Amino acid sequence: MSPIPTGRLFGTDLVLTRTFRAPIDDVWASLTETDRTARWFGPWQGDAGAGSAIKVQMVHEEGRPWMDMTIDACEPPRRLAISAGEPDSRWLLEMELTETAGVTELRFTQHLTGTEGVGEVGPGWEYYLDGLVAARDDQPMPDFNDYYPSMKGHFESQR
Repeated sequence: MSPIPTGRLFGTDLVLTRTFRAPIDDVWASLTETDRTARWFGPWQGDAGAGSAIKVQMVHEEGRPWMDMTIDACEPPRRLAISAGEPDSRWLLEMELTETAGVTELRFTQHLTGTEGVGEVGPGWEYYLDGLVAARDDQPMPDFNDYYPSMKGHFESQR
C-alpha cells in the first residue's frame, strides 16, 4: 500500500505532522539523541544546544554525505529549530512537540523561501517522517520510491 501524503503548504511554510502514542520526552529523544536519529535520519556529531554547529550524516542519501547544521533553538522537550545548507540557500527547519494524555504530536515545518521545489522537498520529508515512525516501531525504513515521484503532484498542487 502506497503512503498517503499529509504535508500542507501554508504560504511558504511546508508543514507535516505525525502522532505518537508516547510521552513527549521519548519523542524528543527520537529527534535529538544521535543513536536514535541514526535510525531514521542520520547520526550527528557536535555539541548540543542553541547556537551550536553540528554535522549530520545523511545515511539515506547517495554517498551518505555529512551536512553542516546549526541548532538555532533548543527548548526541550517542545521545540527544536535547525538551519542547514549554504548561507544563500539555508533550509530552516522547526520541530514542535505537544503532548495530550500520553499522545505526542510532532509538527514539522520547513520555512521555505519559495515554493518552486516543493514537489521534491515534500515527498522527502514524508519519507523521513515515516522513517521516524518506523524506527520508533522497530520497523524497516520505508522505500523512497514509494514517495517520489508519486507524491510530487500533491505538493505542487498547493503552490
